[in-house]
Amino acid sequence: MGSPSKFSSLFRTKSITQIQADAAAGLHDEEGHGVGLRRNLGVMDLTLLGVAAIIGAGIFSTIGNAAADGGPAVSMLFVFTAIACGFAAFCYAEFASMIPVAGSAYTYAYVSFGELIAWIIGWDLLMEYAIGNIAVAISWSGYFTTFLQGYGINIPEYLTTDFRSAHAAYDKVLPYVQQNMPLDQIAQLQNFSKADISNYLAVLKSPSLFGIHLYCNLPALAITFVITLLVYIGIKESKRASNAMVYLKLGIIVLVIIVGARYIHVQNWSPFAPNGIGGVLKGVSAVFFAYIGFDAISTTAEECRNPQRDLPRGMMASLIVCTVLYVAISFVMTGMVEYKKLAVGDPMAFIFGPEGANVHWIQGIIAIGAVIAMAAVLLVFQLGQPRIWMSMSRDGLLPPIFSSIHPRYKTPWFSTIVTGLVVAIPSLFMNLTEVTDLTSIGTLFAFVLVCGGVLILDKTSPNVERKFRTPRIDSRFLAPIIFVLIWLALWYFMRDGVKSVFDFHAPWKDFKENIPLLIFIPISVVVVVICMIKRLSLIPVLGLMTCGYLMTQLGWTNWMRFLVWLAIGLVLFFTYGSRHSKLATR
Repeated sequence: MGSPSKFSSLFRTKSITQIQADAAAGLHDEEGHGVGLRRNLGVMDLTLLGVAAIIGAGIFSTIGNAAADGGPAVSMLFVFTAIACGFAAFCYAEFASMIPVAGSAYTYAYVSFGELIAWIIGWDLLMEYAIGNIAVAISWSGYFTTFLQGYGINIPEYLTTDFRSAHAAYDKVLPYVQQNMPLDQIAQLQNFSKADISNYLAVLKSPSLFGIHLYCNLPALAITFVITLLVYIGIKESKRASNAMVYLKLGIIVLVIIVGARYIHVQNWSPFAPNGIGGVLKGVSAVFFAYIGFDAISTTAEECRNPQRDLPRGMMASLIVCTVLYVAISFVMTGMVEYKKLAVGDPMAFIFGPEGANVHWIQGIIAIGAVIAMAAVLLVFQLGQPRIWMSMSRDGLLPPIFSSIHPRYKTPWFSTIVTGLVVAIPSLFMNLTEVTDLTSIGTLFAFVLVCGGVLILDKTSPNVERKFRTPRIDSRFLAPIIFVLIWLALWYFMRDGVKSVFDFHAPWKDFKENIPLLIFIPISVVVVVICMIKRLSLIPVLGLMTCGYLMTQLGWTNWMRFLVWLAIGLVLFFTYGSRHSKLATR
């Protein structure tokens, strides 16, 4: 008899009405007195925070590789991804209108799925924010270093690189140096770049201690320190800095669109999708990585003046603004330069170089925009992660100090410091630019659970007050029709790709990449059947299905890393969280 009770306790849920009552009673006060956070954000602030997080690496770097694979049709990929995010945004907005406290998907999962799933998604969000911030800090360092070089300021190579990149480049370049080939000539070889030469020189010029070469990514550390200090001081100061950076980078992007439109060659848009749908979808992780920012808005619920009204509006507005800008930029890029040439690290600067419009004055402006954009992204995500730590600590799943609020600045001071260290230390020594897929898989998992949570609350808590409701469309007939149409379209446009998914005789290295999709297919069939029986709401179902499908496109390696991370989290949950949970002591 004891075993079922222990099992069911893992899925105990928090009461939405109690959360609403606590918030209404002033547990999270508006003036920052007591233990509460300062309420200082309105609709415009939330919209700008979303834009700050969404417009960053995607528009200044990853869009280039996505365009090289998909051609001009990459613009449609931004639309498709925005629609998938839009379905999830409706669900986030509904939760935000019910639950005016911090915690984002962690808190939403707690009220719908229960404690164990809440821990899993909270642990997942910590990975998503931490790895995303490390990657952004490293990327910012690269842009900032290049920006300074344009003005003749050169930071020593051993202070701008990391251990892994330096040694990989050294081993790569050394055989050619031993053949007495000049470095500038090596840089011109296929599969070599200036970065390889720079990292090689970092090893040669770096100081050593007891025979060990010392080098680190100092700019990444510096920007993380500055942003963490800003977030530590307060939400008002963070808001002002974020808003200023957003206005600057929006102005730069609009300038790029206006100037670039004059140099568009319409013939570059043909063929529109040179590599078919498969080529377009190949860039899905890079494109989706650009959109994950609106998730961070929901972590600021306790710092909003009217979270139940303003959070839904801010999420939707930021998503719409950023989609319009991404589509416009992708059309301008692929119109100015042939899509095949866009597989570069700085495509916005590239299209105004010798291969494109050859307008050099705007390249310096773009460099400034990239530095500002990356800093703004880092700021928003450094705001978000401490508030998730704080929410988990309040529930007893983490030690109490993580929810401690600074008496003067009214910020989760300890969580903010820990977040800064978690990002700053790895960014000094590690190369994590390849982990955007891992960040995306974590975000998509959060989106899937939020969409599923809305479906659950539709059945379990239909009468709970909501100031925003996801439009309810009966999925009984629409879900199976959409499902059949999608598979017919895939068969028509990607017949060979569909066949390869079901090729069970393929080599393991190829077959394992299809395992996530093979698991997703029967799950999607079950969801469609449930739609026909239970008449679920269509928009959350579409959000669950589209985000679930996008997860299957992120590769076997990322799935393995993701599952390992969740396994570590489960060990911590059963050794600490479940024993200290406040729900367990009530």
